[in-house]
Amino acid sequence: MQRLPAAGDEASIRANTVADERESVIGLTRDELADRLRALDVPAKRVPMRVKQLWHWIYHRGATEFDAMTTIGGALRAALEEHHTLARPGLAAEQRSADGTRKWLLRFADGREVETVYIPEEDRGALCLSSQVGCTLSCTFCHTGTQRLVRNLTAGEIVAQVLVARDSYGEWPSPRGPRMLSNIVMMGMGEPLFNFDNVASALRTVMDPEGIALSRRRITLSTAGVVPMIERCGAELGVGLAVSLHAVRDGLRDELVPINRKYPIAALLDACRRYPGASNARRITFEYVMLRGVNDTESDARELVRLIAGIPAKLNLIPFNPWPGAPYECSSADAIERFAAIVNRAGYAAPVRTPRGRDILAACGQLKSASAPRPRRRSVAAQQAGAPAG
Repeated sequence: MQRLPAAGDEASIRANTVADERESVIGLTRDELADRLRALDVPAKRVPMRVKQLWHWIYHRGATEFDAMTTIGGALRAALEEHHTLARPGLAAEQRSADGTRKWLLRFADGREVETVYIPEEDRGALCLSSQVGCTLSCTFCHTGTQRLVRNLTAGEIVAQVLVARDSYGEWPSPRGPRMLSNIVMMGMGEPLFNFDNVASALRTVMDPEGIALSRRRITLSTAGVVPMIERCGAELGVGLAVSLHAVRDGLRDELVPINRKYPIAALLDACRRYPGASNARRITFEYVMLRGVNDTESDARELVRLIAGIPAKLNLIPFNPWPGAPYECSSADAIERFAAIVNRAGYAAPVRTPRGRDILAACGQLKSASAPRPRRRSVAAQQAGAPAG
């Protein structure tokens, strides 16, 4: 694995970030692309055609340079090159697991980093995208939760993760039939519903039939339970919903998933019952990490069945994936088997997720970058007075 200097080192960030004042067009909406073309003096009657051409080259063909866009005149290509860029994020590191899982540590223009993971199957695979640098939720079983929130990702930075993965697999132009990058899961670093506008814009770009053209049925968004945004997610995006539940009693969930203190289990499950489009054909996935001696008893399994009654649902039982300093251990195989059997007998599918990418810390709950929030500057008066920053 090759690695650039750590992003947490501010000097390293400055030294290893290439300054480029040009605006990236990756992640811009069609309307925003039209605005940029008008700013380049493209005649109004030609703007719609040029937008369509740009979209095709960026998201169907995977162009990385404007000069490759041979259906666009040379003068406009030169103008686009002068003012805009198609550059991908920098690759700070790449790791490959023994099981075929790949993890990219991507560095953005400001030096901040996120991890993106591809989990392959025999003839397809899922790409796990991050929505934030760091996370604000502080879930105690999650490695990302030990990293403070640095910032939201832009729509372009979310889309760019998809482009990097497709570049790596050479999956251009967008296949009409089977594809290796067949699914997207918003389950990486961050809470997607705390960055909904950018996540939604990025997913609309990914779903656009004239570009990457990924069906909404192949996209799943995972949330720890931002209740007020759940209905909006279903109404505006219609993608699959996964809920990080992990406990069946508020007291324990308050500890494991602290957002539960604001949106307790009853409110969360009520939002799930009202999720637009939820049906037996489009079941909500409840994610449940199996923690030894914490949430893995037969009593927990029976209470889980009672809680989700009436919700079109399936369970995803996740053996805890350890990380350095983790305060938990994975439940025993016997405990997981007994738990799954109770849920299965109640009529719910409860597959036990096979850990993937553990050897490169790419499994569920293991993602973390070295990015750290910049310290707030103290005022001159405070520095002179010797007052603490605040």
